[in-house]
Amino acid sequence: MDTQPASNPPGKLKIINAMRTLLDDRTFESLTISEIAAAAGVTEGLIYKYFKDKRDLLHHVLKEHYEHFLVQLDRDLQGIDGALNKLKKIIWSSIERYANHRVFARIILLEVRNSEEYFRSEAYALVRKYNRILIDIINEGIADGEIRDSLPPAYIRNAIFGAIEHSCLNRAIF
Repeated sequence: MDTQPASNPPGKLKIINAMRTLLDDRTFESLTISEIAAAAGVTEGLIYKYFKDKRDLLHHVLKEHYEHFLVQLDRDLQGIDGALNKLKKIIWSSIERYANHRVFARIILLEVRNSEEYFRSEAYALVRKYNRILIDIINEGIADGEIRDSLPPAYIRNAIFGAIEHSCLNRAIF
């Protein structure tokens, strides 16, 4: 996996960091561009230089979280043998990510899935990459006889993601 977090200009970083900080205590819908600009110490115009709108900024924050997560996941999976062991590591890493990064959890579990734009975003492309990793490991397990072939891999993936997200939902909300 060669996903590396991209570097950003200082003003853009201020905006992204301000958005993350504001999302610690507030919902996305309650934030305004002027509040984000004030928290970042930049003008509203600078936000629009880098982002189409507030939702585009949200998708960018999520994209950066996923970039970092995928790099970490790649490291976590190094040297692990067997599909079941890899699945355990992915589940553990995912739950840990949701638990330790509340903003990430809130964005993915509560804020973005109600927007069609999300499903066309770079953030969602990384979610699809994450899904592909899981499907590939499930297929590896089926091929090696570790996982039964009586269920389609997508069903197994959905059950795993559903269990991960359900276990983390309370932390994201409260």
